[in-house]
Amino acid sequence: MSEVILHHYPASPFAEKVRLMLGFKGLAWRSVTIPRWMPKPDLTALTGGYRRTPVMQIGADVFCDSACIARELERLRPGPALFPARDKGRTTVMGAWADRTLFFDVVGVVFGTHGHTAPQELRDDRHRFSGGAIDIDRYAADQTHIRAQLRAHLFWLENTLEDGCGFMLGDTPTYADFCVWGPVWMLRNRVPELGLLDDTPRVRAWVERMSAFGHGAPAEFDAKDALRTARESVPRPVEPTHPELPAGMEIGQRVTVAADDYGKEPVTGYLVACSAQRVILRRGEPAAGEVNVHFPRAGFRLTQV
Repeated sequence: MSEVILHHYPASPFAEKVRLMLGFKGLAWRSVTIPRWMPKPDLTALTGGYRRTPVMQIGADVFCDSACIARELERLRPGPALFPARDKGRTTVMGAWADRTLFFDVVGVVFGTHGHTAPQELRDDRHRFSGGAIDIDRYAADQTHIRAQLRAHLFWLENTLEDGCGFMLGDTPTYADFCVWGPVWMLRNRVPELGLLDDTPRVRAWVERMSAFGHGAPAEFDAKDALRTARESVPRPVEPTHPELPAGMEIGQRVTVAADDYGKEPVTGYLVACSAQRVILRRGEPAAGEVNVHFPRAGFRLTQV
């Protein structure tokens, strides 16, 4: 098995979600630190334009979005399971809620509370990146409502844990726990003075249990070495399951893939596989060579060129 390379930066909650999954799986991995805002030339040379954080690389296969990364980690090391058979559907649904709704609750509180102290480059980048949704002035003016929404959702989590089980869906952690972890980790680290978890003791105890997984065994790695790894590797054979091609599309066709919510920079390539869970494009350029770029199907728009 080729080594896992994670392209990320320390403050990213979605990168922290993946780092903790790597710890849960007990995996060694290479750590490439990328810029917090554009430009990200080495990353986009690898992905073809996708800029969201994190991105995972294994040889000449590139995995975009933490949901896609989680499924690849499960393939690499099935145990302990992120998607146990009994909870595969529930953990995916709860994870999607945490990745979108809970995440943007926390973003609204963090940016509305401290956004004006952030570097101007970061503020401008996030405003462009989100299509105007991340608006520091709007967040600051609407803090009463935004904090109330977050508090409501934090109590949903508190109530989820009231059955005495240690994790969101039972006695063992699942993918849902790691999706919830990212926003809660961001909340604790960025606005601890607000005390928004003070009266959610079950959530605080859950935080301690989750923290214990750690980050596995990371080792620093240079971005140029990651590109060389891609150039010197060959994409693995594709074994599609549950193929589902949109009407009028066919394998080998030139297409674009782009997120449908924010960070919508399109990636163009040749369609290698499309199923209910994943889209894979083949693309190449001198810096990275020929790579397969993997995306989740949910949350991403597939379009003919």
